[in-house]
Amino acid sequence: MKGHQKAIIIGSGIGGLATALRLVCKGYEVHVYEKNPVPGGKVRELHWQGFRWDMGPSLFTLPELLDELFQLCGKNPADYFNYHQLDPITRYFFSDGRIFNAHANVDALAEEFEAYLGEPKENVLKYLKDAAIKYRLSADIFLFSPLNKWETYRKNLTLWKLTHLPALESFSTMHQANTKCFKQQATVQFFDRYATYNGSDPMRAPATLNVIAHLEHSLGAYFLHGGMFQLTRSLVKLAEEMGVHFHLNQEVTEIIVEKDQVNGIKSKGDSIHANIVVSNMDIVPTYRRLMPKQKAPEKILSQERSSSALIFLLAIDHRFPQVELHNVFFTSDYAAEFKALFQEKTICADPTIYLYCSSKQETADAPPGKENWFIMINAPYDNGQDWEMISAKVKENVIKKLSNILTCDISKKIMFEHVITPKELATSTSSFQGALYGAASNSMFSAFLRHPNFSSQIKNLYFCGGSVHPGGGIPLCLASAKIIDELLPKSK
Repeated sequence: MKGHQKAIIIGSGIGGLATALRLVCKGYEVHVYEKNPVPGGKVRELHWQGFRWDMGPSLFTLPELLDELFQLCGKNPADYFNYHQLDPITRYFFSDGRIFNAHANVDALAEEFEAYLGEPKENVLKYLKDAAIKYRLSADIFLFSPLNKWETYRKNLTLWKLTHLPALESFSTMHQANTKCFKQQATVQFFDRYATYNGSDPMRAPATLNVIAHLEHSLGAYFLHGGMFQLTRSLVKLAEEMGVHFHLNQEVTEIIVEKDQVNGIKSKGDSIHANIVVSNMDIVPTYRRLMPKQKAPEKILSQERSSSALIFLLAIDHRFPQVELHNVFFTSDYAAEFKALFQEKTICADPTIYLYCSSKQETADAPPGKENWFIMINAPYDNGQDWEMISAKVKENVIKKLSNILTCDISKKIMFEHVITPKELATSTSSFQGALYGAASNSMFSAFLRHPNFSSQIKNLYFCGGSVHPGGGIPLCLASAKIIDELLPKSK
């Protein structure tokens, strides 16, 4: 690679790893700097006495974006990872005792809604058809193209899309749109939940985000064999084979800017030259810590933060047939839960519980007769709360609720626990205030207010990952790398 332009990636989250692969395929000499001893960012894992837990994202959608990376490098994805489609995708437990399996087949899903929740199936089918239209209208512009570039709009705003823009429902909230579409409050709650996929409030987020249901229920949800950390393993293995250089336990302390142009980074007191720098760090610490002397986009950096998470990793000395791979135990009052999250900056007494048990699919993740529970509660970003006190109270409420629903004293089945708070997420993953998705999407302008994937002030500085365009979650982090690929020429 001698003589090729050098690119440095700051951070080895999924967006950073994907960007490294795309740039090495363009002929760049690529170096990834990671402050932690292992790569992966939020996609990490924990082991304890025969148990294994994924510690971050757990749902796998749009697998073609991952396949594309390996094919770009001339590799067969099946040589690195395998996955299969889930059915059911998620089991839902409603507060009135009803249990609902969200099937992969759209027709079967609609029939489930009618049979178990009393929602006419034609309402569900029409809703998902409209969500598919939203996706076709918005994906090219808002997911796979750089905003703040006129070429994006010139290329994508066809006459058909212009005449169908009202279908995006940008002026309604998710909750308002869902209330209009459905007769049953349980159905409204089901689809309102998709606001949490980017850390937002369905009572305020634009109805455009109802497109998320299309990604899961029309395009499919999958299980990655080996668990979600297999995603990190596969990308790192491919990157090393392609010649990407990893520098672990090596924190970047500064992005060097000279005459409005990137010139490299500083790490461990050394200055390291680079022609291109891509930050996979959260956009706020990128400016505040790595470029404190540069003019920062204050309006963007001061946006409302997305929600965070309070996570309990539990080793359970029992097997529960009622528990699926993905499970949601709904609160009885969703409005109160989101009010607590975004206005009161706390967690309500009866929060919605998400329980992910990978050993239901990957039996090696727990010893025989036992289960590995990943319990996630939506939490506010870290604003100085007493997380030790909050964690203890939430755990008490969660264990009591699960014990009642599963008719078993869960507290007597816990062999081991590990707690992850928003404060810990902020420290370990450089997510500002522990917000999982950077800024929240609680206004119709949110998509346009996310930081773009390039700097308009500093030449050769780029940004990827969940805190910038197009947003958080594995598919969007992969999309951010694809956008940078589009912006950068091949190495000279």
